[in-house]
Amino acid sequence: MLKLMGFYAPRNLRIVRGEGQYLWDVDGRRYLDCHTSHGVAFLGHRNPIVVEEIRNQLERIMVLSPVFDSEVKDEVTKLLEMILPKHLTYFYLLNSGSEAVELSLKLARRITGRKKFISFINAFHGRTMGALAMTWNPSYRKDYDPFPWEVEFLPYNDVGAVERAVDDRVAAVIVEPVQGEGGLSAAKPEFLKVIRERCDRTGAFMIVDEIQSGFGRTGVLWAYQRAGIEPDILVAGKSMGGGFPVSMVAAREEIGAKIEAGAHGSTYGGNPLALAALKGGIKALLEDHVVEKAAEAGELMGRMLERVASENPESVRGVRGLGLMRGLELRWSPTPCIQELQSRGVLALRAGLTVLRLLPPYMITRQDIEELGKKLNESLKTLASRKTT
Repeated sequence: MLKLMGFYAPRNLRIVRGEGQYLWDVDGRRYLDCHTSHGVAFLGHRNPIVVEEIRNQLERIMVLSPVFDSEVKDEVTKLLEMILPKHLTYFYLLNSGSEAVELSLKLARRITGRKKFISFINAFHGRTMGALAMTWNPSYRKDYDPFPWEVEFLPYNDVGAVERAVDDRVAAVIVEPVQGEGGLSAAKPEFLKVIRERCDRTGAFMIVDEIQSGFGRTGVLWAYQRAGIEPDILVAGKSMGGGFPVSMVAAREEIGAKIEAGAHGSTYGGNPLALAALKGGIKALLEDHVVEKAAEAGELMGRMLERVASENPESVRGVRGLGLMRGLELRWSPTPCIQELQSRGVLALRAGLTVLRLLPPYMITRQDIEELGKKLNESLKTLASRKTT
């Protein structure tokens, strides 16, 4: 009997349909989706603009190597110019976040000629070998070393550690403005500024990983922009394609101009359907004012979570994250709470060891947020009562 490799613990839930911020199971029960496949469905399930663009592209061509020009590639390039920081003048499209991280590291390694990288405790950058080298969690790294490059992990938000560690042996510093898998810690502006300053001083590249935090999820287009800095390389993905596999690396002129043919490649990267999905994703972002709506909903969600935390001090240490990348730091494993929420029609996930992570689509409503708060309260109260009996 054929079996799927068990890399993820099953939820024992069969999903048959999705629309906007909701999913439905085989029995017709509706769930508020705050899991969104690890943040991918930020634009909602079956976003109509994305669906339309993919459907139209299916009628034209599905398979085309990036060596060829196409109308959809030209359209996507123009749309990317509207959302990418102006100092990032080169881009390349891939299929997953890990692939995009791999390319960003290869660019830094190839151009600087250096072999050392800086990452941070609790960082998550992917599971392919180069990206895994930058991922801190020892359980993910177990039995896979040696990795292709030397990595030093520093405490997140520790300015002094950055000042001491980033020297002229470092190819790049890679950092998440908000750590997703690692517990929803948000970078302090002075922390990102010091990384930028040390990279400028030593000739290292600053790589900002916005695979989960970018494209409006935290209430600004790119989360790093709160610090007023400019990265050398921006890595993005997840939300951009509205659920279709697509990721991106964007780089400064002095980086992109030095890359010659054959230095990297991807059979499926930037294929016509991915381009169509990205086109639809950017159009949805701009036409439906996604950033502004995410900022507004994120404020409501933040206030709701603060209330939940204050009403459940025996279970909750505090609130984490920004915008619609939020969570509750619990005093115990979030797994029982995730199970309780699922039984009440809410899908969530964990971050780190103790954080309940909530990643809803941007169209989540005030009523959804109020209902989520009610179900969080119910779940936490139920779990607390079990622990005292």
